[in-house]
Amino acid sequence: GNLIMVTSSLPGEGKSFTSINLALSIAAELDNSVLLVDADVARPSLMRMLGLPASSPGLLDLVQDDTKELSSVLLKTNVEKLSILPSGTPHPRATELLASDAMVKLLEEMSARYPDRIIVFDSPPLLITTESRVLATHMGQIVMVVEAARTPRSAVTEALGTIEGTAEVIGMVLNKAQGFGTGGYGG
Repeated sequence: GNLIMVTSSLPGEGKSFTSINLALSIAAELDNSVLLVDADVARPSLMRMLGLPASSPGLLDLVQDDTKELSSVLLKTNVEKLSILPSGTPHPRATELLASDAMVKLLEEMSARYPDRIIVFDSPPLLITTESRVLATHMGQIVMVVEAARTPRSAVTEALGTIEGTAEVIGMVLNKAQGFGTGGYGG
């Protein structure tokens, strides 16, 4: 349950923004540390969004080389309980790497190493690549980001169909919604 994947149906819905904010929010809690993983290996954006060097070794390097230690590629941040795992060196067979036994072993290690660690994966959109569908099979929770007034209902339904039965909990975030009412709680 400590593996959380943040995804969307289509690009541009705000999944990376949501991933970063979810990780920061959890890191602000007293009892948890957070590892934010850039699992959008085809189009990584977390490093750029956070102003960090884009060419850092990371997830794909760990999956390709089981002698590489997780701690050797983690990046510390100025938020005490937040670390980042970059996507790593691009690979033409990224989907196969993410579906490999080496990936399953890495996920088990990441999940079990620190019992208080929540691991948030920023993954690709479900309808664009197969990497996110492969990742979903290993997650305890999935957060689906939907852009208000833009994402077609059919895209959301199709995307949810691709991950049906994969995670214990699937939640949704409505992103970029315009304000309703005059302020306050529902007022």
